[in-house]
Amino acid sequence: MSITVTSSAFKEGESIPVEYTEDGEDVSPPLRWTNPPAGVKTFALICEDPDAPRGTFTHWVLFDLPADTRELKEAIPDEPVLPDGATQGMNDFKKAGYAGPAPPPGKPHRYFFRLYALDHKLALPPRAVVRELRDEMEGHILDEGHLMGTYGRQPGVWTPPPS
Repeated sequence: MSITVTSSAFKEGESIPVEYTEDGEDVSPPLRWTNPPAGVKTFALICEDPDAPRGTFTHWVLFDLPADTRELKEAIPDEPVLPDGATQGMNDFKKAGYAGPAPPPGKPHRYFFRLYALDHKLALPPRAVVRELRDEMEGHILDEGHLMGTYGRQPGVWTPPPS
């Protein structure tokens, strides 16, 4: 893993600020990366919570980021296709785009923003799910990097909205 992924909003292993969570503005955090390998044609990003009660929960699926991209600004729109041609898949909240941390009260969860450098553009439609992205990336990952942040809610402080 030689790609270095960072954010101006939080450092590796630190708490993700509330504005990037369901408790705040629920906008995507700014991300930057360095050291992509030679031959990269496109990037893909997956944000997941491996500590979710029912297993790994996907918060963001983004792919076909142009090879010259080195950052994502804060608050990427929830559009299926972005102006630069990048495509957003379906997260586990059943929407395209980013959906921030929303863990149940208790121990903080970990959120991994994993960036993949790929050797070709993917043949996936907007709103593809993470399983489809992983299948399509297989054998085409040149390198990867990640940034991990945490987020937790105190017991008794938060109650879920009515269904």
